Amino acid sequence: MTDAPAVAPAPAARRGTGEVVLTGAAAASAYGRGTEALASGLLSGQPAFAPVQRFDVGARRVRFAATMPGLPELLTEVTRAAGEACDDAGLSSADRARTPLFLAIHGDPAIARAPGADRPGHGPGAFTAAVAGRSGLAGQDIRCYTSACVAASTAIGDAAAVIARGHADRVVVAGGYLVECDQFALFDAGRVLADDGQVRPFSAGRRGLLLGDGVGAVVVESLQAARARRAPPLARLAGWGRTGDAYHPVQPHPEGHGMARAVTAALQRAGIAAEDLGYINAHGSGTGQSDPAETNALRLALGDAAASVPVSSTKSLHGQSLEASGVLELIVTLLAARKGMLPVNAGFLGADDRCRLNLVLDEPLAATPEFAMSLNAAFGGANTALVIGLP
Repeated sequence: MTDAPAVAPAPAARRGTGEVVLTGAAAASAYGRGTEALASGLLSGQPAFAPVQRFDVGARRVRFAATMPGLPELLTEVTRAAGEACDDAGLSSADRARTPLFLAIHGDPAIARAPGADRPGHGPGAFTAAVAGRSGLAGQDIRCYTSACVAASTAIGDAAAVIARGHADRVVVAGGYLVECDQFALFDAGRVLADDGQVRPFSAGRRGLLLGDGVGAVVVESLQAARARRAPPLARLAGWGRTGDAYHPVQPHPEGHGMARAVTAALQRAGIAAEDLGYINAHGSGTGQSDPAETNALRLALGDAAASVPVSSTKSLHGQSLEASGVLELIVTLLAARKGMLPVNAGFLGADDRCRLNLVLDEPLAATPEFAMSLNAAFGGANTALVIGLP
């Protein structure tokens, strides 16, 4: 593929049968449990990375991650987040019993060491059913997403599409990842972890990513259903876009074509122009190849607006939470927009000519964006873009 995607004009909105809103949210991260703890940590501008205490990293090249204290248990944390999001949305027990769960998860960490006969009970599907059961959510129509760093954002896009087409009133979308020894060892062996203990997206001198605990859940609902319950929306889920590069097993397309198409699709669905975006929470992994590709994608999709819209990658603060990234970072984007403070792009050392964007540096930026976007990408060339609009 050689032709660059066209820059999106100000298109007419392309929606389904109804508008989609977010009515509840819950999160946990290395900053603590709850959306207020997450917001406070992010707006402090202080990254949550520290030496790993959860398991032995003595033999590892890199020894840093962003983790909650102690030994949190994944099923408990995800179940808590799903329940708290339902509470935030004001869902009754009857409402929950009619609401399906879409869960983004790498899998039960116990599966690797479980006896062969017991492993089906630790699989992603069984894990999802267990979360739904413990949360009082519908036992049917549940879905499990394991598509790496776009798992949760893909689930959110699917939930929005199902609701917009009138096939469901609401869906709870949750995701969870807790830093554990097996994935940590794989990333460390692949030499993609930052050996200086900081994530530096779009910066000269960046040295890679760092993992971080992330658990989040949102209630995605039709505006009509929310109004019927007299539930005030937190935000509109105005647009979503998903694409695949089909370029390389682990490298993004260097010119960012796939992500550019995802951004353009999300803008078109939202019915807004690039100039209407007031903030982008970038994928911003802090790796040598991904950051320039994402910069190219934003330039292709946004045109001149790419030089002015504020951008930061909050992975520089809370870390890379793999399958949970999409929901955690959408919640971060929502919190930033509602509080009128945009998080910093932490760890910045100096400009990289391949990554020239309007980065939020030094301290949070006071701004009240009407529309904001959250971007995610994954190995295999998967890309997602989600646009929220304040009510």
